[in-house]
Amino acid sequence: MPRGIIFDVDGTLVDSNDAHTHAWVAACQEIGFPVLFRAVRSLIGMGGDKLIPALLGIDSQSPAGRRLAELRREIFLGRHLPAVRPFADTRALVQALRDDGVGVAIASSAKAAELDALLDVAQVRDLVSHVTSADDAEASKPDPDVVVAALRRLGLPAEDVLMVGDTPYDGEAARRAGVGFVAVRCGGWWDDASLSPAAAIFDNPADMLANRTFLPWRPLASR
Repeated sequence: MPRGIIFDVDGTLVDSNDAHTHAWVAACQEIGFPVLFRAVRSLIGMGGDKLIPALLGIDSQSPAGRRLAELRREIFLGRHLPAVRPFADTRALVQALRDDGVGVAIASSAKAAELDALLDVAQVRDLVSHVTSADDAEASKPDPDVVVAALRRLGLPAEDVLMVGDTPYDGEAARRAGVGFVAVRCGGWWDDASLSPAAAIFDNPADMLANRTFLPWRPLASR
């Protein structure tokens, strides 16, 4: 077993990726930037600082970018968060890892207030002592900042830690932080090639719980 595991949240512990996509589409429409659902969906997993310029070609710190990000947050929290649910066995997985003596941390591109709400949905807030959000990083995934911040809080060397996520952006952030990457398909990236080079791929938290003794904790370069 690894000594520490860093979890992404959206699409990994809670089924929220489509909800985030709908919120971005609605926010863009409201300020006069109509976009297609599929164009946004492929970018979910990045923070807003990356998603806005990738989607619209505008600076996320511009007045329009700031307004869009705030509007998206309001729409997500008000319209969509009440319907978001955790994936099956999310809490059981985190509890089992803790019982196995594994340190557990969170590394999300969400802002702290939004992440707190998502951890309540996931029902793991009381099980996780180390939580890092976009507020703890200069740049969001796929930059490694938030993963590096989580590593610091765990107090473990990168080679003893795995990152669990659902998007290629999680995988790149893990690689750049020097930790091994384990993927889950439940966030919607069912093409395994897009999640490579994951050391292992599970369907969802329940699958990971049932097979956690097979977790490969050495980074690919060390195996």
